[in-house]
Amino acid sequence: MSRIGKKPVSIPAGVSANVAGQTVNVKGPKGAVNFVVPDDVAVRMEGSGVKLDPRNDSKRARAMWGTSRTLVANLMTGVTRGFERSLEITGVGYRASVQGKNLQLALGYSHDVVFAIPEGIAVATPKPTEIVISGIDRQKVGQVAAEIRAFRPPEPYKGKGVKFAGEFIFRKEGKKK
Repeated sequence: MSRIGKKPVSIPAGVSANVAGQTVNVKGPKGAVNFVVPDDVAVRMEGSGVKLDPRNDSKRARAMWGTSRTLVANLMTGVTRGFERSLEITGVGYRASVQGKNLQLALGYSHDVVFAIPEGIAVATPKPTEIVISGIDRQKVGQVAAEIRAFRPPEPYKGKGVKFAGEFIFRKEGKKK
């Protein structure tokens, strides 16, 4: 039994949610999002929350039960507080800046990397070596952060590159004479 799936997802104040078939629509102060629950999981409104149950006792249904409940809870969090990922840039001459709808990155290549910021995502650069990605869709925020990190992942010898804030980079020792 899924301990996570058993709990209903409560709807916070200022948020309206409705269930139409397998689709959960959530609207709040930061925007509106929806999620299509897999067919293995039954979803319904119950009291002041959204309740999810597995349709049968198959392994997939039990697995998707807790996952779907967490994804619906992420919708509620997204439209109230939103999600945020921070990236840090390490390296001499490495920097980032936002210009219109593009993120311009100088990462040691012969040219600047220009990343088009997707719809529904806000990117800020409080410092030239720091990037803050925010939005209401947790998956999209994480995907954009991963794509930016992929332009120059941190290397293990000097730690140069783009890394998530708080990420530990396993350092290697260089050659010995």
